[in-house]
Amino acid sequence: MLTAGPLSARLEDGALHDIRWNGVEAIRGIAWLVRDRDWGTVPARIEGMRVDQGADRFSVSFDTVTGGLRSHLRIVGDAAGLRFDGRAIPDADFETNRTGFTILHPIAGVAGEWVRIGHADGRAEETVFPDLIAPWQPFMDIASITHRIDGAEVSCLLDGDVFEMEDQRAWSDASFKTYCRPLALPWPYVLPKGQAVRQSVTVTFRPAHHAPPRAAPMELNAPMPQIGLVIAPEEISEALRHAPLLAEVAPQRILCHIDGTVGLDPLRGFAALQAAYPAEYDLEYIAACDRPDEMARLAEAVAQSGLRLASVMVCPAVDRQSTPPGSVWPDCPPLASLYAAARAVFDVPLGGGMASYFTELNRKRPPLDLLDFVTHGTNPIVHAAGDASVMQTLEAIPHILRSALAIAQGREYRLGPTMIGMRQNPYGSRTIPNPDGRRICMAAEDPRQKTDFAAAFTAGYAAALAGFPVAAWVPAAFTGPRGIVGADGTLWPVGEVVAKLARMAGKRAAQGLAPPPSRTQPK
Repeated sequence: MLTAGPLSARLEDGALHDIRWNGVEAIRGIAWLVRDRDWGTVPARIEGMRVDQGADRFSVSFDTVTGGLRSHLRIVGDAAGLRFDGRAIPDADFETNRTGFTILHPIAGVAGEWVRIGHADGRAEETVFPDLIAPWQPFMDIASITHRIDGAEVSCLLDGDVFEMEDQRAWSDASFKTYCRPLALPWPYVLPKGQAVRQSVTVTFRPAHHAPPRAAPMELNAPMPQIGLVIAPEEISEALRHAPLLAEVAPQRILCHIDGTVGLDPLRGFAALQAAYPAEYDLEYIAACDRPDEMARLAEAVAQSGLRLASVMVCPAVDRQSTPPGSVWPDCPPLASLYAAARAVFDVPLGGGMASYFTELNRKRPPLDLLDFVTHGTNPIVHAAGDASVMQTLEAIPHILRSALAIAQGREYRLGPTMIGMRQNPYGSRTIPNPDGRRICMAAEDPRQKTDFAAAFTAGYAAALAGFPVAAWVPAAFTGPRGIVGADGTLWPVGEVVAKLARMAGKRAAQGLAPPPSRTQPK
């Protein structure tokens, strides 16, 4: 822990976390990060760490080695603020999607509230942070950011690159993130050999008297959702082997994942599972969009398999990959025509949205006329994977729910898979391999799934959504690395939580609390 009078910050793995002034969290984090071509964070090896802690001042200096790039970093702080400097000189051409500083602002007491943005040309604009989650960057060309929180005015001065902000609540991060290099520029890009990258972040504090944010939270009292478990085709045989345990957990719904670009053969396996464990079986169908009779062929295959569907959700295969700001949208049939084709052959509730995350739903909102429900998932290890970061994502869940319900406009709202491990990476060509069982971003297998941590995370997620009108929720898979049961048939701690949540379905929980809309919205 670094301290300097009223200033405190936690130094961990070369990054600053929980930056407080007079005990109030003013900045959630500042980090010098290197991202690879799949947006994976390159692990940093820290060398030569030196920390000098005085009574009213501190300084830190160290190097990081990330892949083939060495960076020199220095932090100094006193009672008025801190400065974080970074410099890297590549020994050879270095490919990256992003190299430099990211700054995280908290969301509590900040979302929907006043902010002043300074631009490189000297202009300043006074506006507010987004209340509902912004699909695109709320602020661009940022040279400085000033906001107020609980008696403090906090200013961040940014130097060395062009910065912009994204609303990280979209990925369930409990922060607004300011980062270097606009996403509209090409990536990956190359840092040329011998050409220095220099950036700095200067944070200053001063007392501020302002009205407290938000008069009162919204009160919600909807019943707890039905609980589902997702099963992928490669998990069917193991699910059949553990069908008696599935009956003990007793989820109301089974989410059957079928990828139309691969084939429809797994439908018979799902029908066999339905015979072993009767429940509401929902089809999550990834549409290949390669022939006009695709929906008719799917309906025929479902009928021949004997699988009785409770609902069908359709998502184009190209929409599994995110379309970042500034990128060209991939070719895709109009969603309305895809939904109309599905509606013509299925006489069950039809859903749309995303098989991935709220981020993608917010950026490509489905036409609602032909839909009965809207859905998406979440994942807590897109940007950070430490224990504290994963748990902090729970702060963002009410924001996601409120924003998604606004998109759904009264249609039924279902929450898709929300487990820690990432089942598919919308931001790169693959999920990140994790053979050593580390806590890393975008990994398909997370070591905490088998432990009490995943149980606590799932229970916390349930508390965050309590009271919201969520019709169904898929907190985990049944088997596999993101499941609730091991290969030996032992129920992991998260399975015990899921079983209890299944018994709570339809019951009234303690009233959920959600932040209300702000008084103003940015244009």
